[in-house]
Amino acid sequence: MKRQLISLLLVSVLGSISMQATEPVIKNMGESKYCIKTGDLSMIIDAAGGAKIRSFKYKDAEIISQLPMRESFGSTFWTSPQKEWNWPPVTEYDKLPYTVEQTSTSLVMTGQMSPKYKYRIRKEFKADAEDNAIVVTYFIINESDETRSVAPWEITRVPNEGLLFFDAPVVTPADLIPFTREYHASWYQTDARDENRKINADGKGWLAYIGNGLLLVKKFPDLDVSQPAPAEAEIQVYVNRGKTYIELESQGAYTKLKPGESLSYTVRWYLMPADNELVPSRQLISKVRSLINLK
Repeated sequence: MKRQLISLLLVSVLGSISMQATEPVIKNMGESKYCIKTGDLSMIIDAAGGAKIRSFKYKDAEIISQLPMRESFGSTFWTSPQKEWNWPPVTEYDKLPYTVEQTSTSLVMTGQMSPKYKYRIRKEFKADAEDNAIVVTYFIINESDETRSVAPWEITRVPNEGLLFFDAPVVTPADLIPFTREYHASWYQTDARDENRKINADGKGWLAYIGNGLLLVKKFPDLDVSQPAPAEAEIQVYVNRGKTYIELESQGAYTKLKPGESLSYTVRWYLMPADNELVPSRQLISKVRSLINLK
């Protein structure tokens, strides 16, 4: 009887350890960098550098651009439409330090209010162990004394060496980036030209990229054509000149905010190994649809 009790206790303890080992891990790495991890996925966020996502890895393989040039690395977040602030990105959103609240299940990073534009950005990072994804929720807070309209905008930079695709029948302008239409998706095999190029598309709530032997899939709210900010779009792709980097961009609905109100925008990040054969295929579309539970 005593031996049976000991065995049951061991099973209980080992089962508990096994369950805890699969739980998401959040770690302060020092120098204002934080890591959130689940399974083989890890994401590093730089709180001191605009709360940019600096790294997203499957095991030791990296998917995000690590170029040292300004505006060429990491994943960031801006307000839309761009015509309201033009260029460069607003420093309070993109480069200045964010405060950090760390719990056992999440990281919440809050930026400074822009004195010029009166918005504040907040970012929440969570790991979904069951779905094997990192979930990023962005908030735009209207701290002005007037009602204003704004849309959320995530920008992720990846190396210009791979294949990207999404479900959108039309890409505009049609002649800037050589997209093809196959298997009910638009595909772009990366190329290099000595010019900067950008397209807009009305997608179906997801965007995928294959590079470095990895498949990156991002899932976000699907918009109809009337919902993006003026002159913007649900999906955008920017190709920087030469063999440098590409921006995978998604935007949420253009929303009216009263003073003190906020909007939220959630993007689910998936990453897994993929074949290095960079060609459109029905299997890739099926994998994406299965991954994000699309019919």
